[in-house]
Amino acid sequence: MPSLDDAPISGAGTRAEEVVPLAEEIATIAKRQVVTVRVQTLTDTVEELAHAEVQRESVEVTRVPIDKVVETAPAIRTDGDVTILPIVEEVLVVEKRLVLKEELHIRRRIATESVEVPVTLRKQRAIVEREAPDDPVPDR
Repeated sequence: MPSLDDAPISGAGTRAEEVVPLAEEIATIAKRQVVTVRVQTLTDTVEELAHAEVQRESVEVTRVPIDKVVETAPAIRTDGDVTILPIVEEVLVVEKRLVLKEELHIRRRIATESVEVPVTLRKQRAIVEREAPDDPVPDR
């Protein structure tokens, strides 16, 4: 190819240079791994016995006759595990008096027993399966 120096020069000016841009494409190859995973959950039911300690409270009421004249009504009081509830009555005499007719003695008793109750429990478990991709790309 002739150089610009070889070109004839006219007396008036020089030849202009033109720049031509060049382009280049670059190809890249990449691989990717595709793994398909299926997760499935299953719920199973299991019959088991539930154990618990339960308390049962019962009361026993005993009537204790007193028939005693008092000035004021006695207060409710507790003696150990017995609650004493005084019962009064007004009796008309020449004068009014409080007569303690009876007391209710209330005793608490607590009993503990073991009970077993059948219950249904649900437990879940997962099943994981790996599958090959649908259309694998061959390696090049």
